[in-house]
Amino acid sequence: MRPTTWLPWAALAVLVVGIVAFLVWPDGGERSVNARTRALAEEIRCPECQGLSAATSSAPTARAIRVDIRDQVEAGRSDAEIRQSMVDRYGESILLKPEGGGIGLLVWGLPVVGLVVGAAGLAFALWRWRAQPARRATDADERLVDAARHE
Repeated sequence: MRPTTWLPWAALAVLVVGIVAFLVWPDGGERSVNARTRALAEEIRCPECQGLSAATSSAPTARAIRVDIRDQVEAGRSDAEIRQSMVDRYGESILLKPEGGGIGLLVWGLPVVGLVVGAAGLAFALWRWRAQPARRATDADERLVDAARHE
């Protein structure tokens, strides 16, 4: 196999793996109270606003949620415990990102599955198209065309 055929695909694979690794890599050290509060408030929906996070909303309820998150961070609670306290108080819909199981898995997983299946189908179609022999005009076809041109 020539490098010109597989090298671009290998470069693309390395790029995709690098981007995914960058996005899911955990933070190296401890974050400050402000950083943790802000990050958690970005994950919590404002109960009064339509589609805004508690970090970006200026509604009184969002401000109260930010204060509550800050108090819990300062009390030493983990991020998961703080998220769960918000879910216990407001319900599952308070989270901007669905959980990784149940319905949340469907919400996040189905688009990925669709993308993978679509890419595989496209790759298969291109492979079949490339595997078909090139079609050439027969002598009878060329004679028919020549006769039509001369009429």
